Amino acid sequence: MSSDDEIEVYVKVHHHGRDVVVAVCDAELLGKTFTEGTVKIEISEKFYGGEKMSVKEAMKIAKKATIANFLGEKSVKYAIKSKLVHKDAVTVVASIPHAQLITMM
Repeated sequence: MSSDDEIEVYVKVHHHGRDVVVAVCDAELLGKTFTEGTVKIEISEKFYGGEKMSVKEAMKIAKKATIANFLGEKSVKYAIKSKLVHKDAVTVVASIPHAQLITMM
């Protein structure tokens, strides 16, 4: 596998009141929609389409989030590796891994 600096993901930071919401998705997933049964995942530009950067930099930003969403194999793998989410917290929809981080204040 490539080094952490070569793997690119999209990161977008949203501010909602006191919350800092960070959305991270694998670069190749942006703009796509996946459906499994009645569940639909839309990887929208509006929510995920921020800046393209290395997954290593993305995890530094996600560590500052009160809420973070990770979508895609690489994003979720590195969120686990960075100890932001536990491997048992990962859900899979239409073969796309997804995990969320929520920090209680």
